Amino acid sequence: MRTCMIVGAGKGGQALLNILRETNMMNVIAIVDCNLDAPGIHTAREAGIAVYSDWNVVLTRFEIDVIIEATGNESVFEEIRDKREKHTVLIPGSVANIVLNLIEEKEILIDTLQHQSKQQEIILDSTHDGMIAINVDEEVTLFNRSAEKITGIRKSQARGKLIGSLMASSMLPRVLSSGQPEVNQEQLLPNGRKIITTRIPMFDEEGKRIGALAVFKDMTAIEEMAQEVTNLKSIQSMLEAIIQSSDEAISVVDGDGKGLMINPAYTRLTGLERDEVIGKPATTDISEGESMHMRVLRTRKPVRGAQMKVGPSKREVVVNVSPVIVDGRLKGSVGVIHDISELHSLNNQLQRARQIIRTLEAKYSFEDIIGNSEEMTFSIQQAKLAASTPATVLLRGESGTGKELFAHAIHNASDRKYNKFVRVNCAAISESLFESELFGYEEGAFSGAKQGGKRGLFEEANGGSIFLDEIGEISLTTQVKLLRVLQEREIVRVGGSKPISINVRVIAATNAKLEKRIMDGSFREDLYYRLNRLPIQIAPLKQRKEDIAALANHLITKINQDYGRNVEGITPAAAEYLKEYDWPGNVREFENVLGRIVIHMDSSESMIDLHHIPSLLSEQKDAEILSVERTPEKTLSQLVDEFEKKTISQTLELYDGNKTATARALGVSLRNLYYKMEKHGIEKSSMQ
Repeated sequence: MRTCMIVGAGKGGQALLNILRETNMMNVIAIVDCNLDAPGIHTAREAGIAVYSDWNVVLTRFEIDVIIEATGNESVFEEIRDKREKHTVLIPGSVANIVLNLIEEKEILIDTLQHQSKQQEIILDSTHDGMIAINVDEEVTLFNRSAEKITGIRKSQARGKLIGSLMASSMLPRVLSSGQPEVNQEQLLPNGRKIITTRIPMFDEEGKRIGALAVFKDMTAIEEMAQEVTNLKSIQSMLEAIIQSSDEAISVVDGDGKGLMINPAYTRLTGLERDEVIGKPATTDISEGESMHMRVLRTRKPVRGAQMKVGPSKREVVVNVSPVIVDGRLKGSVGVIHDISELHSLNNQLQRARQIIRTLEAKYSFEDIIGNSEEMTFSIQQAKLAASTPATVLLRGESGTGKELFAHAIHNASDRKYNKFVRVNCAAISESLFESELFGYEEGAFSGAKQGGKRGLFEEANGGSIFLDEIGEISLTTQVKLLRVLQEREIVRVGGSKPISINVRVIAATNAKLEKRIMDGSFREDLYYRLNRLPIQIAPLKQRKEDIAALANHLITKINQDYGRNVEGITPAAAEYLKEYDWPGNVREFENVLGRIVIHMDSSESMIDLHHIPSLLSEQKDAEILSVERTPEKTLSQLVDEFEKKTISQTLELYDGNKTATARALGVSLRNLYYKMEKHGIEKSSMQ
């Protein structure tokens, strides 16, 4: 066998090496390439063929019969030609390139044919109909997956076998012989299944018979489809019965907006009978407003809570309409109509339920407290420690710093989280009712008392936590009773004498200087020490300005949900500018300002920037808020009154007239705020 050396181990050289190895025409004893990482070098090493970086070495060591130059470099070819032995055959690199191209074309053609064959096989296997084909020798050439399932014969067993040996009852040989198709024929298979089959002969382009094909369906599947149709009719009848018996007024239209179905509740609500609606346009029943059926058919999107007037009596209703889409096609729409008076009643019930839930449940956790500053981190650590103990907690900090948020989080992190969380604003309840609200009362305790008496908020919170906000505002009389609760863990109802044991965790909060109140005699020292067992100081926003950016992003997410906006965040420049303001109203004021910014932003804007921030944050505004018109003719008392009136008015405006928030921001009780407003005539002036 001739010896061969290949010079060049690229793709061409590798392809030639593979061909010579497969055909065994020549003995390749060496492959040469200056790049020892070339593809052909690796192939040669795996085959045990010597590799070299210099072909001169091979010529001196071995007797070479054939040299194949596969580098494509003309100078290499000429150098080898000059140095080879006369009997050595030299094949140029152009031949190698031709061979490589032929091989690549062959591989592409093979891949294409295999891909097409695979696609055809996937398509045939995907159909629900069984398919069997035979050639002129009655050998099975096609046996798809559905045929495998229906006949119980494996595809691997069927291919290449005579159809008669697989299925003696097959009529494909008859069709092959006669050349005539047989359509929708019944046939009983060897496994006992009955099928409906169509058999056709197959011809080539010249009309020569080349085989026969059978396409068949299991009768069981057809019977199941018939049963499904029956079931669908039954379901339709049931749905119609449900719609007709429903107390909700229901209207159904088809894809063209023509009335398809109504129920008796619809007639009772609108006053329209079936013949006035069925087959008529969807606008027939509308007295005032747009047809929601037509909007839904146009947009393919549901509509919720649309108000309109329907029927001859112009009944005020709210409608919910949804599209009916089957297999991606719009078939119509369904509307449910509610009487507005019923909705008002339900809304009142919902508000009452929300009030109860707001009173009895804690909504926030430590994850809702935003801040990585040292001050806030320390406060959170203290609060988490407090949550793990049953001790009384006193939350201290300026108004708007988030004391209530901490109270929620402490309750939700404690072992009482599945019990009630009752919130009490001590400044919002009048002094005459405060004691009875807190401790309850017995029947006949005072005129107007409920029969059987009433449980107080401490009893409501039994087993859970009670949050006493603005604890510094309670009267001395109530302080005595609260001290007894903390000491003895029992309460006595107003008008009662029997003590009632309770198990309540007290979380108190104040923005007042209790130590100063103790000094002036308005707060009991012994109660202070009972409350101050686990004090937590919450830093104002001006002391943790590094939290402003994160806090802004958190509040923007909440504001987006409240107002249906899609603001993504705040620019670094705007965040830095906001840090320059001291935020006397703390987080509450910060949220208020962000809310106003988002409301006034254009819907196309996604980031809060410097130009969005109102003038409230400028030094000029700060100076204006603190400015008082000073004239030599005015006394100090008059100047103080003017400053007080101006400050209260501006703070009320800042908090959109919310007096409780204003009182907290100014550090006064709600009663004191009302007194000052009446003194300065602020309420009257704002009404003019």
